[in-house]
Amino acid sequence: MGDEELLRYSRHILLPELGIEGQEKLLASRVLILGLGGLGSPVALYLASSGVGELTLVDHDTVDLTNLQRQIAHDSAQLGHTKVSSAQSHIHRLNPAVRVHTHAERANAQTLKVWLNDIDLVIDCSDNFATRHLVNRACFERKIPWVFAGAITMDAQISVFDPRDPKSPCFACLFPAELAPEEVNCASLGVLAPLVGVIGSLQALEAIKVLTHIGEPLVGRLLMLEARQMRFSEMRLKRLPSCPVCAQPSLG
Repeated sequence: MGDEELLRYSRHILLPELGIEGQEKLLASRVLILGLGGLGSPVALYLASSGVGELTLVDHDTVDLTNLQRQIAHDSAQLGHTKVSSAQSHIHRLNPAVRVHTHAERANAQTLKVWLNDIDLVIDCSDNFATRHLVNRACFERKIPWVFAGAITMDAQISVFDPRDPKSPCFACLFPAELAPEEVNCASLGVLAPLVGVIGSLQALEAIKVLTHIGEPLVGRLLMLEARQMRFSEMRLKRLPSCPVCAQPSLG
C-alpha cells in the first residue's frame, strides 16, 4: 500500500484483528453484488469505502422515484439511469481506486457461470427466491461463500453460506425450493428505509469478516431482526441430509 492508501484505511489498520494484512486481503478481493436496491446500496458503498479491490454489480432495473426513499446509492439526478451505472458513479466518487464491472441484466444459471469466474464472495441483495436458489447452487458448485439477506415491512433476516465448510448448510436447507414461500416485495407491502440500511450494512460487515478471516461469520446461523420492538433473535441451522444441493453422497 502507498501512503494515500495507508491514510485512507488507517482506521481499519488500527484494528488488531485486521491490520495491514487484513486490509491487503480486502484490496485483493473480488465481490459480486446481485441487486443494487435497498440492501445492495449500502453493501456496495461500504465495501467500496472499505477498500474491496473489485466489485461486480448486477441489476437489470433503472432508477425510479420510488427507489430514492431507501436506495442510497442513487439520487434524483440518476432517475431513469440503470442502477448499476448509478451505483458505479457513486462508488467512483467515493473511492476511485475500486475496479467496478457492471451487468444491467437479470442473473440466470448461464450468466452466473460466467460472472462467478475469479470471484471470492457473492452478496445476494435480490428480492426473489428463484434467484437465491440459482445463486446457492452456483456458489455451492464453485465453493464460493455468499451472504444472504432479506427485508420487508419492519422485519429482516441475514445469514452466510460457506460451501467450503463441510458443516455449513446451504440456502436450500433453510428454504427448500419446493416449499418456497409466496413472493412478496416492497412494492406491495412496503419497507422502512433505515431497516434495509441496517441489514445491508450487516451484509457488508459479514462479507468483510469472511474475506479477511476475522471473527465468527453467520455460518450456520440465521439472524433475525424485528424492528418494531428492536429485537434480534437467532436460529441455528443444520445441513439437511436430504438436501438436493449440498447433501453429502453416501459412501455405502
